[in-house]
Parts: sequence; structure tokens; C-alpha cells
Amino acid sequence: MHEYTSRARVWGLTCPGFPEEVSRARRWTRDILRGSPWAEDAELIVSELSANAILHIASGRESGSFHLVLAVSAQVIALSVTDDGGAGSAPKIERRDQDAEHGRGLGMVSVIAHRVVVHESDGGHTVTAELFTDPRVGGHPC
Repeated sequence: MHEYTSRARVWGLTCPGFPEEVSRARRWTRDILRGSPWAEDAELIVSELSANAILHIASGRESGSFHLVLAVSAQVIALSVTDDGGAGSAPKIERRDQDAEHGRGLGMVSVIAHRVVVHESDGGHTVTAELFTDPRVGGHPC
């Protein structure tokens, strides 16, 4: 393979910050990963990260939006959701009691994904969840 080419494929989608856009994000992810054994996990992760961007961060404003990036290679599926920021708090992974009504989403994502990273910038927050598809990289945690 030439040093400047990549076998990874990358897709992007920007959605207005409305709750009904979560189903659009799920459908988009499912369509891209159709036939992959990781499609259901990825769909659940994108659903949670998109809902989190809308509900807990300023993307839920009428003029807000969130952006999804899906990268697929032979070794990993990386799902990133970036919000508009501005809510005054950053997403964080917390382990909550099973009866908790809020705050369990990123904890759930961290159990499904092999790695979850939260990046904060002036323009918002990006949460990236990675699913390792190559057993040599790491097995599924569940």
C-alpha cells in the first residue's frame, strides 16, 4: 500500500439539535455498518452519544447541532459525536446505580466500547467510542 493512502473509510453527518435526529443518527450508522457484527453495538453507542449531545449540552438549543463521524478500518470502528458546547459542563463517564434515572449513558457506552475518550475544546465536546474489530487488537469486553 502506498504510504499516503489509507484503507480506513470515514463518513460524517451533521444533524440539527432536535430529539428526532437521534433516530436519524441510528439509521445512518446502521446503514453504513449493514452486515457488520458490530452494527448493533455501534447503533446503540451513536444513539446514546447523540442523545447526550442534545439533552445535556447546548446542542439542544434551537440553533444547535451535533456532528457524527464514523471511521471504519480492519482493526477498529470509531464513532465520534461532537456537540456545540456551551452548557458549562463536560460529558463524563460515571458508574451509576442501576436505579438511577440520569447519568448512566456514558457509563453504558464505556461498557460496550473498548475505549471511550472525551475531548473538550473551545467549540464543544467530542466523545469518541472505539470498537476493536480485530481480535489481535483486543477482544470484546462483554
